[in-house]
Amino acid sequence: MLSKVLAQLGAGAARHPWRVIAAWLVVAALAVLAALAFGGRTADSMTAPGLDSARAAELIERAGTGQEGMTAQVVVTPLEDGATFFDHGSARTALTRLPAELRRLPHVLGTSDPAGALDAGGDTAVRGGLVSADGRIAVVRVQYPDQSRLSAEDLDALVELGDRLRAELPLRIEMGGNLFYAFSDPDGGASELIGLLAAAAILFLAFGSLVAAALPIGMAVFGLTVGVATMTVLAGVTEVPTFAPVLGSMVGLGVGIDYALFVLARHREYLACGLDPQAAAGRAVATAGRPVVFAGCTVVVSILGLAVANVPFMTVGGVAVSIVVLTMVLASVTLLPAFLGAAGPRLARSGRIGRIGRALRPGKPGRLARRRDLAAVVARSAGWRRWIGHVSRHPVSYAVGAAGLLLTATLPVLGLRVGLPDDGSLPQSRTERRAYDLVAEGFGPGTNGPLVIAADPTGDPGVLDRLVGAVAADPGIASIAPAHVDRASGIATLVAFPTTSPQDKATADTVARLRAEVLPAAVGHGPARAHVGGAAASLSDVGRRTSERLPAFVAAVLAMSFLLLTLVFRSVVVPLKAVLLNLLSIGASYGIMVAVFQWGWGGALIGLEATVPIVSFIPMFLFAILFGLSMDYEVFLLSRVREEYERTGDNGTAIVEGVSGTARIITSAALIMVAVFLSFAVADDPSTKMFGLGLATAIFIDATVVRMVLVPATMTLLGRTNWWLPKWLERMLPRGPVGSDAQSTGGDPRPRLVDR
Repeated sequence: MLSKVLAQLGAGAARHPWRVIAAWLVVAALAVLAALAFGGRTADSMTAPGLDSARAAELIERAGTGQEGMTAQVVVTPLEDGATFFDHGSARTALTRLPAELRRLPHVLGTSDPAGALDAGGDTAVRGGLVSADGRIAVVRVQYPDQSRLSAEDLDALVELGDRLRAELPLRIEMGGNLFYAFSDPDGGASELIGLLAAAAILFLAFGSLVAAALPIGMAVFGLTVGVATMTVLAGVTEVPTFAPVLGSMVGLGVGIDYALFVLARHREYLACGLDPQAAAGRAVATAGRPVVFAGCTVVVSILGLAVANVPFMTVGGVAVSIVVLTMVLASVTLLPAFLGAAGPRLARSGRIGRIGRALRPGKPGRLARRRDLAAVVARSAGWRRWIGHVSRHPVSYAVGAAGLLLTATLPVLGLRVGLPDDGSLPQSRTERRAYDLVAEGFGPGTNGPLVIAADPTGDPGVLDRLVGAVAADPGIASIAPAHVDRASGIATLVAFPTTSPQDKATADTVARLRAEVLPAAVGHGPARAHVGGAAASLSDVGRRTSERLPAFVAAVLAMSFLLLTLVFRSVVVPLKAVLLNLLSIGASYGIMVAVFQWGWGGALIGLEATVPIVSFIPMFLFAILFGLSMDYEVFLLSRVREEYERTGDNGTAIVEGVSGTARIITSAALIMVAVFLSFAVADDPSTKMFGLGLATAIFIDATVVRMVLVPATMTLLGRTNWWLPKWLERMLPRGPVGSDAQSTGGDPRPRLVDR
């Protein structure tokens, strides 16, 4: 049923290409207009209901201290080497002027006054953490309202003021804070362009035709425009995390070009067999479109499974990325066949497919020329056939060797440490990194990640004094700022500065100790309560929750994938093998990420200037995306193997013919995905680097070691057991969507081609 619908959809789009293309242009224009009119900006709320940091945030909001809003910090130091604010009059005057200039900016609620703190004298604690002990570094904290009342224009105004003051004041001025994190343009623009150019080059080499190379790129650009614009509209309704557009662009480009490549390759085969462009497009969408729809839906279901983590920003981020993937699936079965119909027979005139067509069709250029063309095509396929045959003759050696290699690559996962890279992970070219380094130099590393302790002293007026003393005495706390008590609610907030940086494991240990030992001892058993919040605590909580929920999420995705593959291939052995091999490739990519980001191996190659922990939510996100993407190749490859097995009844022949027949298209598609993902691995933001490197590594391993070595080796060892299905289960299962071309389209099967 699905195949007939897809065949009609593809053939109809190819017969009326300009109508379909015009419809997509209208949809894209409407999506962009809706994004401009109703869209919102991405935002990050790195918390989740039920966490201790979320309870602290609720108390802070009730207290109305302003700490629930956005902040920026301007870090300054004299330009002259060795000068201090105490003995350099012009620097002192500039420090007095700076807060007044900042308070004139739109939406600024207030600023701190480091010059006033200097007048107070005393040590750094007395100065409120605004001026370093040696007087060389000062911080002006700028308080803004909550993010819903701000926009990127507020960040632009702050940056422009900094540029002007650098020319007027004898100060080195650097800036940071969560205002930058919220409104800085996310990485991705240049990476998307690099990825598109790399994909275009690979497509041209694969097809030998500019027209054939341009069609998948054009389709991907259309789909990405609609998908990202829809994501922007979603951001106007709910809070979409800042990483979603970058991740959506990364995954959207990869799967969009991948899906288009599958359909385009099959279309050119049918053209080479003598079908007219409309019939070829319909047949291609019916056959290659089935695994595209199945694989796309698998990606979406896997990503939506992130909801089991009960972390709202991850759930919404998954929905946003799923919108882009679904858009690419829809474009593959509607817009692409319209492009194919508009291109007409030109797609079969050049490159490898053109030679196939000349070899198969009667007439000119003559029988001898046709034989030469066919011989050349056979020679191209012979290399893959020889390799798969070689692996199949030595299955034990290759299975053990490849599995051992992947298990070795997985070993670093044992040292996986989750957290969130802070501004100290950014390159030195960014002002946020330079501000981070100055603050760490002047006040200690923990000043970049303060903990905000919120206390409701209901019924116990002495609890605040006990809290201040207990927190200050903790070995993980360097200093605390004076407590702020809201008169209306009685809620107190206490800012504590750890001795270690926000991404340091010791900071997470300090947070855990404060919650488990220090705060309960200070609060006692009365009605008073206290909670630890702040960015560092929130991210630690989210990391812990995702780690706790990861096993359940993995089990759910594996079970779903096993059931779907059982339905598709009518076997329980093939799905079980697929699940295990996918786990191997994903585990190896995790291990490589740990080696690069935590151990620093090869980090300089992607512009990583310091080791960082793995972002807490990335392992779960990567698993969802990678398991879905790996199903693309699994379904595509095993569909051909299953067809060969049904045609010949011989397991060995089916493996050699099926794997070698799909090897060229799988490796080309994987190379495109790797190029797209690696283009994001050189972005400034470490989170984007992790997504890019993790996805590229896993796809490369999956398409080479797994598909071209482990799959033929293990399937050879299993023999006819590959297709074993209990009789009682076979009676319960409906027919899956995998079958011959004849079954798919209701017509005669296409001539068997030697290379896809």
